Amino acid sequence: MSESQLWDDVDDYFAALLAPADDTLTAALRDSDAAGLPPINVAPNQGKLLQLLAQIQGARRVLEIGTLGGYSTIWLGRALPADGRLITFEYDPAHAEVARGNLARAGLDKIAEVRVGAALETLPKLAEENPEPFDLVFIDADKVNNPHYVEWALKLTRPGSLIVLDNVVREGKVADPGNTEAHVRGTREALELIAAHPKLNGTAIQTVGSKGYDGFALARVLA
Repeated sequence: MSESQLWDDVDDYFAALLAPADDTLTAALRDSDAAGLPPINVAPNQGKLLQLLAQIQGARRVLEIGTLGGYSTIWLGRALPADGRLITFEYDPAHAEVARGNLARAGLDKIAEVRVGAALETLPKLAEENPEPFDLVFIDADKVNNPHYVEWALKLTRPGSLIVLDNVVREGKVADPGNTEAHVRGTREALELIAAHPKLNGTAIQTVGSKGYDGFALARVLA
């Protein structure tokens, strides 16, 4: 058995035991695939982790940067109370339409709002609305702009809020100082920002599984 097959088998075991699929989640993946969206959504056990983090936070307001088909959005939305709010940004209008359909099927269309456009253009517009601070921010968009997304997350949160930055390992390339690929450089700069910023306390974790060799960073906003 190959190493990657072993990772897949363990993820399948964890997901079946601890994050079993239901009709809504299965349909979200099915419709995303049918619409030609890239299969880069979080794994089920990763979605369950996001849900648990939001619940541990006692989150009432969640911001997601990078919607895709809304699979991770459903996991996050299910952690919120009936009067909670989730705003998610998606660059591609076609992806956003798929996500809206998936969220409506999940009964989350009253809680979750999909906003379309480049996040670095839509985030300032959100800030102009002077929203209540977000309790959790999940960043899973283009990696080149990761440091900018972390900076915006800081502006839109409060002390005690949690920032989750996905896909930080880049198959190990993040640790290679000679690698100058834009997505690797953006990820490294975001991690360096988390390390250096006086209002952030964070760490990063490597993972293996159905999504390959990857990982995520967690950062807590300090007073």
